[in-house]
Amino acid sequence: MPKNRLILDVAKTWDGRPIAFDERVMLTLEATDAGLRVCIDAPFYGDPPPPGPPGSTDRLWEFEVVELFLAGCTETDGDHVPYIEIELSPHGHHLVLRLEGVRRVVETGLELNYEAEIEGDTWQGIAIVPWAYLPAGALSANAYALCGAGRKRRYLAMVPVPGSRPDFHQPAVFQRLPIGRRSPSRRGGAVDP
Repeated sequence: MPKNRLILDVAKTWDGRPIAFDERVMLTLEATDAGLRVCIDAPFYGDPPPPGPPGSTDRLWEFEVVELFLAGCTETDGDHVPYIEIELSPHGHHLVLRLEGVRRVVETGLELNYEAEIEGDTWQGIAIVPWAYLPAGALSANAYALCGAGRKRRYLAMVPVPGSRPDFHQPAVFQRLPIGRRSPSRRGGAVDP
């Protein structure tokens, strides 16, 4: 696979149990001049959409959603790592949060070029995350999928997280991404591995 493209496989529950093949969520990340292109291929569970029109939507994590966390690899300790949380729903809603340390939100509701389409029991989404949104340095990530309600709520993960309940704000478990950034000023040139 080219250095500017990477596939993330959400194939476990949040605490590390395997899930059925048809429950898996695939995220393809690709470095482009415009930003990081995020393509989602996921099962659709039929959860109701959030209220309001598609676009930036607060508290999106309460609905059917795929979440991508991207952290900058820096010399700071885990409690101060800069990262972004990107939430994408099958209904076209999204939420982008920029954080400076665990759960320390410094910006919310960042705009995103995002489209989603539901086809039967699957959905696909495509987002372009501007390079300016991403933290400096090499990137590390984890991806999650949430669906269902109440006791039937499911929390799925690419990399399982420790603890007695799902807590996705754990940069220490994020995996380094071997993907290069592209610079609009140097077309086609990788900037940051």
